[in-house]
Amino acid sequence: MLACRGIRGATIADANTDTAIYAATREMLQQLIDANGIEEQDVAAAYFTATPDLNAGFPAAAARQMGWNNTALMCSSEIAVPNSLPACIRVLILVNTEKQAKDLVNIYLKGTEVLKLQGVESA
Repeated sequence: MLACRGIRGATIADANTDTAIYAATREMLQQLIDANGIEEQDVAAAYFTATPDLNAGFPAAAARQMGWNNTALMCSSEIAVPNSLPACIRVLILVNTEKQAKDLVNIYLKGTEVLKLQGVESA
């Protein structure tokens, strides 16, 4: 049965530059694509957030650079929670798939695994 399911990812940008934001986002997206067999035509939408200290570029631009030109993309600023991870980029990809939610692979890079431990992201 085809269903729209969410796949999550998170990473850290090395600096507040468009180059660093795009590179970190592309790396995260490529790992999500590879781990889940994502094809652009199956993506309903992708929602990106970045912590307020990252304002030099839109993470969604990295998806466009990778050829996601027919997908609805959105960016917003993450809530500025005290002591939260700095320079963090997150994504929620909504994909139409026959896979069960338990079979989807969420990707956490560069220390963002702690988000799951803090209860910010559910497993």
